[in-house]
Amino acid sequence: MASSFRRLGALIAVVTLLGAACGGSTSSAPTASESAAPSEAGVVEIRWYCCLGGGGVDETMATEDAAVAAFNDAHPNIHVTREVVAYQAARDQLSQEISGDNAPDIVGPVGVGGSEAFHGQWLDLTDLIASTNYDLSQYAEGTVDFYNVGGEGQIGLPFAVYPTILFYQKDMFEEAGLNEPPHNYGDQYEMPDGSMVDWDYETIDEIAKLMTVDANGNNATDAAFDAANVVQFGFEPYRDDVRGLGANFGAGSLVAADGKTVEIPSEWEAAWEWYYGAMWEDHTVMQGAQFDSDEFNPEGYPFCTARVAMEINYLWSTYCLGGAGENWDIAAVPSYNGTTTAPLNADTFRIMKESKHPAEAFEFLTYLLGDGSQDLLQVYGGLSAREAQQDAFFAGLDESYPYEVDWQVAKASLAFADNPNWEAFMPAYNETLDRLNIFGTKLRVEGTLDLGAEIDTLTTDIQAIWDAAK
Repeated sequence: MASSFRRLGALIAVVTLLGAACGGSTSSAPTASESAAPSEAGVVEIRWYCCLGGGGVDETMATEDAAVAAFNDAHPNIHVTREVVAYQAARDQLSQEISGDNAPDIVGPVGVGGSEAFHGQWLDLTDLIASTNYDLSQYAEGTVDFYNVGGEGQIGLPFAVYPTILFYQKDMFEEAGLNEPPHNYGDQYEMPDGSMVDWDYETIDEIAKLMTVDANGNNATDAAFDAANVVQFGFEPYRDDVRGLGANFGAGSLVAADGKTVEIPSEWEAAWEWYYGAMWEDHTVMQGAQFDSDEFNPEGYPFCTARVAMEINYLWSTYCLGGAGENWDIAAVPSYNGTTTAPLNADTFRIMKESKHPAEAFEFLTYLLGDGSQDLLQVYGGLSAREAQQDAFFAGLDESYPYEVDWQVAKASLAFADNPNWEAFMPAYNETLDRLNIFGTKLRVEGTLDLGAEIDTLTTDIQAIWDAAK
């Protein structure tokens, strides 16, 4: 799952909405599967470590135990036990087990950020996929490649995915005399004068000004616009992590090809500059104090207050849409410089390199991703990467939000996932993330920054962190 605490809390709320829960465990007591009687001689023991991401809470344990029991019943030659560790302690505990030559066989559910805390520890599944003729065609386009990492191989397979989409308020577009954004990737946008333009961030900038409105009804293009009294904002980007914000303009990594030099992608710098200008010059995006206020943002994301016309966010942010009214829909994310990127959050299960029984662990892995996945996805609140299961997930959302939402857009977004993913490996991961968060906070709260100088300082500081960690 994504690394931010906001993401964790949001996911807990998502599954509450869907009748379950997702998040960190609050208990590390043995589960029913852990307490099972010892297996017979000759039976391969496989240990499932939970949880570096979702799972492990009371609402999910029964389903997880049932998955283990069903697998054990169908595979007399394999016996799976599940180790549950509280989310707050899960990384430290797993580190201790690895260093003590007691690594589990399979870990999850875990997202990219949680996995990168154990960079280089995951098994390349390429040979196992080939030897078992495992069918990769069942997965949505782009999701298998998402886990094919240069230098490491196929270190995972898709399970739960959360594509980026654009949420928008239909009535705000109508009131501004604007056409709704395109739902099909590649389609252009029709401006009020009838001209057709690319659906990109320049277009977003223009129409966001028309839907940013002050207390007197003036929009951001009017001479009388009062930027100190905005009551409706035109746009909100995903901003929990500046890497994710940057990835909306293009996939990339902070790490240069040599694996040790900081190299901020030009697309990320452009995204940060665009965001900063929209916030402090155009006033179409919320500044920090507004974003953090209960008036605009009591639910974690401002779109859920019906005070924002458009928001770029992940599918898991549907958790709070009950407050967004009944007239919203979703559309294609905009492009940048002719390239469309829809950053992806994703959770899966991974096999550790140190597993003494990789073939049996792979058999359990494919069960979790296949026959055991439907109930697990329901309690985790995730969209299946297997295309055959996706309609059922959206049918569940339709029950909560019966507004004729075009969920096909979310499916189509998967083909534009960022690779490398923005949460991928970087040296001194946690220390680097702390420095990036400081930079993100400055963007939100200081309106007179020399942004180029700030980015130069950020680069220097991260390089110092990496050099010290060698």
